[in-house]
Amino acid sequence: MPHDHHHHHHVDPEAGDGRVALAVAVNLLLTVAQIVGGVLSGSVALIADAIHNLSDALTLVIAFSARRIARRPADATMTFGYGRAEVVAALVNYTSLILISIWLAGEAVLRLFHPPQVAGGIVIVLAGIALVVDLATAGLTYAMSKNSMNIRAAFLHNLADAGTSVAVIVSGGLILLYDWRLADPLVTLAISGWILWHALREIGPVIRILMLGAPPDVGVEALIERIGGVAGVSGVHHLHLWQIDEHETSIEAHLVVDRPGAEAEVRQLLRRDFGIRHATFQIEAPDAQCADPHLIGHAAH
Repeated sequence: MPHDHHHHHHVDPEAGDGRVALAVAVNLLLTVAQIVGGVLSGSVALIADAIHNLSDALTLVIAFSARRIARRPADATMTFGYGRAEVVAALVNYTSLILISIWLAGEAVLRLFHPPQVAGGIVIVLAGIALVVDLATAGLTYAMSKNSMNIRAAFLHNLADAGTSVAVIVSGGLILLYDWRLADPLVTLAISGWILWHALREIGPVIRILMLGAPPDVGVEALIERIGGVAGVSGVHHLHLWQIDEHETSIEAHLVVDRPGAEAEVRQLLRRDFGIRHATFQIEAPDAQCADPHLIGHAAH
């Protein structure tokens, strides 16, 4: 089955940067309003939502910087280019989210034992504003989320924020109606749990790329079988398959060939059926191939 790993080019990168900048500004304003409201109302859930919004703004700041760095062409220092800047930024963002979620959970547990007085009205109003802002920010980043790991993370974060804002509104209502002060720390625990689950789920693909892992949708064994099935290829070994960045996959291998043109056919196969455009091969003759070669990777030194 063909796999698509081709680059996705932004039609207007500068316009995309403008949307990201606007989303950052809106989230920063909301964060300040929520923190002030959380302090005035005594709601740790509202402060938790504010910190999450702040993390989204910082995520967008880092993603904005990484987008600009990633456009730089390859040079003598970074021969593969700077596209991986966005992957590094994603690792930073998700790691910070994990730490934030753990801190929030700790604060919520303390509040369970000593529930504070909370002004439910302020909580509901500010959480309602947050819900609108979260949905607006998600709208600003939706189009770009299809092509960028960082922007996609920011988009999903804002959808998660919209959900947590709804939860905060519910807790504020319960406090207003029933003076159930435990609702605030319980909602905070739910928010921190949601952030932690989301960050742990998304950080896996980021680590995979930075660890030079093979693309998850390309079966290495099937790839080797397809290469070996090309007429004139009698062997393949020392194969390395990894993602350069989110959109580009690279392969290098030793090919044992006994017919002119076999290498070109392998390149065509990789491009057509697997979307792999960057391939480096060491060509060996059947009677002059490596002794005791490793099929995947190379021997440790």
